[in-house]
Amino acid sequence: MRYYYFLFLFMFIYSSQASAQEKVKLWEAKQLLDPEVLAQSIQEEKANDYLILSVGPDALIKGSVDIGPTGDPENIKNLKTYLKGLKHDKKVIIYCGCCPLDKCPNIRPAFSMLHKIGFESARVLNLAQNIKVDWLDKNYPVRD
Repeated sequence: MRYYYFLFLFMFIYSSQASAQEKVKLWEAKQLLDPEVLAQSIQEEKANDYLILSVGPDALIKGSVDIGPTGDPENIKNLKTYLKGLKHDKKVIIYCGCCPLDKCPNIRPAFSMLHKIGFESARVLNLAQNIKVDWLDKNYPVRD
């Protein structure tokens, strides 16, 4: 009987650990923007329609605004303040690129907050690996 008790306890602890470690995706595939698409828009000077926000450690993409890492609650406040007064139909694109997108500590809080305050068309730049591999190594446009 003791064996079954410990087995049950082990399985309970293991399953709760596994589910706690899963990262919940807040976006759908259609809410991701491929880097090639944004890079082409910037190169063709058609990116004026976009508000490109860096929610990570540095704003490297040409035309982007540096909000700061939104894993920090202070920078979430900065993002909210920056967006105050903008129409909610503005095409907002957020990116970080500090690490693989599925592990990023900055994208989820920013994306969640954007949707909570009404920016339903906000998109995430799909930097699957990181900014270096998915943007810089491809010689896409960077800030001066």
